[in-house]
Amino acid sequence: MTQYGDATTTVSNKNLEAQQSLPFSDTQDFVDTERGFIASLEPGVVKDAAGNTVWDSDAFAFLDGECPPTVNPSLWRQSRLCAKQGLYEVTDGIYQIRGLDLSNMTIVEGDTGIIIIDPLISTETAAAGLGLYRAHRGDRRVTGVIYSHCHIDHFGGVKGVTTEEDVAAGRCPILAPVGFVEHAVAENVYAGTAMARRSAYMYGAALPRGPHGSIGAGLGPTNSTGTPTLIAPTVHIGHTGQSEVIDGVRVEFQLTPGTEAPAEMNFFFPDKRALCMAENATHTLHNLLTLRGALVRDPHVWSKYLTESINRYASRTDVLFASHHWPTWDTQRITEFLSVQRDLYGYLHD
Repeated sequence: MTQYGDATTTVSNKNLEAQQSLPFSDTQDFVDTERGFIASLEPGVVKDAAGNTVWDSDAFAFLDGECPPTVNPSLWRQSRLCAKQGLYEVTDGIYQIRGLDLSNMTIVEGDTGIIIIDPLISTETAAAGLGLYRAHRGDRRVTGVIYSHCHIDHFGGVKGVTTEEDVAAGRCPILAPVGFVEHAVAENVYAGTAMARRSAYMYGAALPRGPHGSIGAGLGPTNSTGTPTLIAPTVHIGHTGQSEVIDGVRVEFQLTPGTEAPAEMNFFFPDKRALCMAENATHTLHNLLTLRGALVRDPHVWSKYLTESINRYASRTDVLFASHHWPTWDTQRITEFLSVQRDLYGYLHD
C-alpha cells in the first residue's frame, strides 16, 4: 500500500498563493450548480450485473471539507462543483443527470416520450440516471437520442437507455454529426487499448479518492468503469442550420468540426430558448492536447465557431447547458460566457 505524506513547504506555499490570488468570493457557480435540483441518487453507487461497483459518487464526500494543503484550491473548488450529483431541471421540459459519470446526460421531454442527449460512458450509469429521472417525472419511453460528438463519454451508455430493436424499427432515431462513426471508431476501436491505458494516467481513475489521490477530473468527477456500447446513428447532421423535429421538439444544429472533437455539433431548441454547447463551452479551459492521445484541437477553429454560436443564438437564448458542468442562465450572462470562452481559445492560438 502506498503511503502518502503531507504536502511539502513549497507545495503548501504555492497552493496558498493560489488561494490568495483567485476570486473565491465569487460563488455564482455554486448557486448555479444547485439551481433546479430535484433529487440525488441514494446511495450514489452504481453496480454492474455481476455486482461490481462501476460508479461511486459517495467516495467524493470528502470534498465537503476545507481544502487541504496537498491540493490546489482552484482544483478543489472545481471538484466540489463537479461532485454535485442528481437530477436537475434546466428549464421547462429539459432535465439533466449530473455527477453520475464524467459527463452529463440531458433529457428533453417531447410529445410522447423523451430525447436523451449524450448517454454517458457506461450502460449502467446511463440506466441509473434514466431510472432517477423516471422516478420523479414518470416512466416515459425514449423516443430519440442525440450524440453531440464522437468521444465515448457521450455515447457509451446508449444501450442503457434504448435498444437496437427500437432504433432499427424507427421508434428511436439517433442523431449525430456527419463523420461521427468514422471518428468514434478511430479513437475507441483502432486506438482503444492504448487510449484506455493513457486515460488511466490522464484521469487518475485508479487512484484512491481523497486529498492525497483522486480529487476529480476537471470536466467531472472521473470515468465510470461499466459497459460501453454504441448504436450507429440513423440521422446524420450535415450542415449548420439543419433543423429536425424529434418527437415534436424542434432542434436547430450548428456543426463544429475540428473543435473539441473532430465530429461535434451544438444545437438550439428555439421553442425553449435553450442552447446546448456540447463540449465547446464548459466551465473550464479545455485541453487542446490530451494525454490520452485524441486528435489535437485547433483553437483558431474553436474560437471561430464560438463566434458563430454567439451570432446565431446568444440573443435568442435564456439558458445554456453543455455535456459537462452546470448551466448558465440569462441572455447577458450567456453572451459574456461565450465571449470569454471564444477569446480564451483565440488568445491561445494567437
